[in-house]
Amino acid sequence: MRYLTARKRAEGKGASHTGTEHHWYMTVSSVGLACIVPLFIFIFGRALGSSHEDVMAIFSRPFTAVLTALVLVVGSRHFAKGAQMMIEDYSHGTTRKLLVMFVMGLSYVVTGFGLFALAKIAL
Repeated sequence: MRYLTARKRAEGKGASHTGTEHHWYMTVSSVGLACIVPLFIFIFGRALGSSHEDVMAIFSRPFTAVLTALVLVVGSRHFAKGAQMMIEDYSHGTTRKLLVMFVMGLSYVVTGFGLFALAKIAL
């Protein structure tokens, strides 16, 4: 016979019953963004004000294209998770559900358009 106490059933789980996965995702993605965003800003800053051909040449390099894609994808997911957490904390009912769907959709649209533009430049 198994004896599960209330504490044993709840151990490792938060209010949403997903444990600390969300916290770890946000922590890891923020550390990753803290490493790659300054590099991206440096590359983007050097390209700013250049001619169209120079900008196309800079962003068609493999390292720059991959770095830009990483910033787009990781930054967008980090935004979506953070905004979802904020919405869940401060909104209730149907408004909460609609706002979460809007934020998720917005992050996917921004990521899709950004990756499409990057693919057109890099390929």
